Amino acid sequence: MPGLYRKPGKWVGAAILAAAVAAAHVPASAVVIQDSLWRDEGGGKGREWAGFGANLRLAAEPQFRAVLALSEDGRTWGDASGTWIGNDAGHAYVLTSAHIFELPATADAYVVRTPGGKILAADRVWTHPKWNGDFDSRTGFDLAILRLVEPLAEAGPPPVLYGGTGEAGRLITFVGFGSRGIGSIGEEDRFYRGSDKAAAQGVVDEVAELASPPPRDGDSGNYLSVWLPREDGGLANPYGGSNKPATPLVGLLGSGDSGGSAWMPQGNGWVVVGVNSNGSGNASYGDSSWFTRVSPLRDWIVRIFPGARFSSDK
Repeated sequence: MPGLYRKPGKWVGAAILAAAVAAAHVPASAVVIQDSLWRDEGGGKGREWAGFGANLRLAAEPQFRAVLALSEDGRTWGDASGTWIGNDAGHAYVLTSAHIFELPATADAYVVRTPGGKILAADRVWTHPKWNGDFDSRTGFDLAILRLVEPLAEAGPPPVLYGGTGEAGRLITFVGFGSRGIGSIGEEDRFYRGSDKAAAQGVVDEVAELASPPPRDGDSGNYLSVWLPREDGGLANPYGGSNKPATPLVGLLGSGDSGGSAWMPQGNGWVVVGVNSNGSGNASYGDSSWFTRVSPLRDWIVRIFPGARFSSDK
């Protein structure tokens, strides 16, 4: 089940929202951006793929080097994404989404492409035990960890995972491999060419706290929400925040972004605050993307990979 989940179906970020944003959730792909940025970057009729230069440059910044491409067959890329979080005992560990796997998950479902282009297989996979395949109730547990057959030495130092609770109102940058599109249309194949990762940004307008223990029926929380405003602020923010874009690079997740990561600046560096999960609609103006928070699931991540680096924020 590759890609981004838009409920129900495939897409990146999921959660039960208030009625104002209760659209279908879909797994995530690569980024969908504002029409204006797409035009400024050279997008147009017959050149739909050409308008994503700013997003490709953003994703190519060195702090995002740990974001990797996943493939089902090792030939076509953009099925899903993941983030290398470190090595141990001759293996690399990659944090990704649980929903990209059919349950029960198997390690041979994907291979991983390193920043240097090497293709590595996985020999183990763990999905969060509270993930049940349902975005409506368990987006907050949409995590998996892949163990690769070799360590990874091409991505710089392992990223720091966020250990705090201060995501609300922050500008995050989300990175992944997958489909692309623009706000007036949503994601479509004609906007995608190549197999490079892309990035977009969004303000965290909602932080859903983790419900512990998770309710038998209903939303377990533990996700971050962003939405895509129009350039002119003509749509009402469904979360009650600003109607205006925070930066020209605001966007949404698309199919294939699932399992990639959301980052925010912290101190003198960057921290991973979430994993790309799913979204609503076709990733158009007014739609949302959702990210599984990593901080509340720290204990599970460290149990699988004790070397995971978390920030000291409380």
